[in-house]
Amino acid sequence: MQQTLAVDFGTSNSAVAVWDAGAVRRIPLEDGGDVLPTAVFFPADKGPMLIGSAAATALTEGEEGRYMRALKSVLGTRLFHDARLVGGKRRTLAQVVTEFLRTVKTRAETATGQHFTRALSGRPVHFHADPARDAQAEADLRACYLGAGFDAVDFLFEPEAAARANPALPAGALGLIVDIGGGTSDFSLFRSTQTGVEIVASHGIRLGGTDFDRAIALDHAMPLLGQGGQLRREFGPELLPVPADLYVDLASWAKIPFLYTRETRTAVAKMVKLAVDPRAVGRLATVLEHELGHDLAFAVERGKIEANRGKAGAMIRMGKIERGLYADIDASSMAASLARARAQLTEAVQDTLHKGGVAPDQVGTVVLVGGSSLMGLVAEAAHAICPAAQHETGAAFTAVIDGLAKAIGEG
Repeated sequence: MQQTLAVDFGTSNSAVAVWDAGAVRRIPLEDGGDVLPTAVFFPADKGPMLIGSAAATALTEGEEGRYMRALKSVLGTRLFHDARLVGGKRRTLAQVVTEFLRTVKTRAETATGQHFTRALSGRPVHFHADPARDAQAEADLRACYLGAGFDAVDFLFEPEAAARANPALPAGALGLIVDIGGGTSDFSLFRSTQTGVEIVASHGIRLGGTDFDRAIALDHAMPLLGQGGQLRREFGPELLPVPADLYVDLASWAKIPFLYTRETRTAVAKMVKLAVDPRAVGRLATVLEHELGHDLAFAVERGKIEANRGKAGAMIRMGKIERGLYADIDASSMAASLARARAQLTEAVQDTLHKGGVAPDQVGTVVLVGGSSLMGLVAEAAHAICPAAQHETGAAFTAVIDGLAKAIGEG
């Protein structure tokens, strides 16, 4: 008998489950919970790859090595197949994801005593807007599952899985899943039936929590590292803008590990000498020299969470870069940074309803799932479109994995 493992391989978090005796059984992949951070760490001493919370602990405790997160976001891109020096060995990100999935499979088999030959994996409605790149992303992920030891893998849209996991609505009632993850935002309009759910329409865009982090970092933190500043010409009185691309990459979780090169450090050292504000650009040099990019990204993420909760005195603490350095952040400044994201979410929800031929007042329930759905702007945008609907916060981190396991049980 073939054993199928449900796998929610997410940009920020991952989970696995099985259908066992008519119910979903989540399988803990590390101590402390059903969800595993989608992160890896390669020790500089060429020790074994660490994953999940162990990877983050190695980073925060200052262990020498390479930390990586948001690997899913580069599926379907050339970067996914470029070999880079990681942990003392040239690896592609495809190989890293394959090893991550192999470790997940092994842990699930150890925990259950079963051998899993197939996987049912969630996937966003669109990895990318471009159909060719979207198809390549699924092909990339499929190859990683096969490389990890599965004989076959099937895919189910993540918001459709979440709809299956949603508590039953009255027969005929319409519901809307709003699934905001780390890298994508996905939506499924569904109708409750006597036997389960009927998917009316699904839609998705490439926007998620990592994009929220990047926008906040660029507006709040990066100016303290010289973004928006000016450089003197080596010859002549004119001033040039500080190049912006480097700051965009530093604000992007998936690209941080690839900034620590001799060429980049040399270029920034030259920028420091020519900068109108050398102290600010010098902080950028410190980040690269001491490989503090992920420390900065975590600080931005923590500041985002504080501001989202309305905490007084919320800030992005950057003391590892320079003693006492911080950037203020509050609900108002964060809303300004995320105004474009909110507009994109609003348009995507409206497009989903249009695809389903449904008016906003016909939606009886809106269910928010995904870790980034906890951001206030998500609930605000959904409520503005469907004010008459009942709004629920689903199992933010487990709705997709529960729905995938239930889909296995339903055949």
